[in-house]
Amino acid sequence: MTSSELWSRETADRYDAEETERTSAAVLGPTVAFLAELAGGGRALEFAIGTGRVGVPLQERGVPVVGIELSEPMAAVLRRKVDEDALPVVIGDMATTVVPGEFGLVYLVYNTITNLLTQDEQVECFRNAARHLAPGGRFVVELGVPPLRLLPPGQVAVPFDVSDRHLGFDTFDLVEQILVSHHFTRDGDDGRYRRGASRHRYAWPAELDLMAKIAGLHLERRVADWDGSPFTQDSPQHISVWRKPA
Repeated sequence: MTSSELWSRETADRYDAEETERTSAAVLGPTVAFLAELAGGGRALEFAIGTGRVGVPLQERGVPVVGIELSEPMAAVLRRKVDEDALPVVIGDMATTVVPGEFGLVYLVYNTITNLLTQDEQVECFRNAARHLAPGGRFVVELGVPPLRLLPPGQVAVPFDVSDRHLGFDTFDLVEQILVSHHFTRDGDDGRYRRGASRHRYAWPAELDLMAKIAGLHLERRVADWDGSPFTQDSPQHISVWRKPA
């Protein structure tokens, strides 16, 4: 059993339409190129593959991709794009679900490791990645750096999007390392907003490195974005690559 919140059919059906920026060529181009290079012609496994935003174009690039996805409605949206023979998907959670074979690359994008709401489950996610990796294979995680420096004393909320059609802010439980992302999305032109929220367990890069060490992986590279720009103390996110010893 996983602590991840299960995404509904309603959420799955509107997911791609609400993530148009991340499905643009400007975002997906560098993402797919980065992952394809690490795959090195071998198979890739995507944890929490969702609607196939990354997995489908990576498969179209010539990398054999397999996915694990907890939400059946999300996987159903992916299945409209590509058939099972071309991109198999196993329904299950990313911390414990095992698929056959070994992979040169396991990857987890767009902050999704934070869907696991306990440290133990996040450790098991790293162990599951190591379990699937061939010797010399790599585990890649894309994750935001917790923006706690933006919190003045006594404040627990940080806005991350203020636009005409969407208001988004995170609230933080600093003891449990839990953030809640709140969304107010304008539907139509009648002034009404749809409210949504999701819980996440945030983690620092150093904490992820320790999780990797527990799983027998070592840090090979950490960059600020898929274009390979340097990771600094001011970077809002990181792409981290851990390698399984050959």
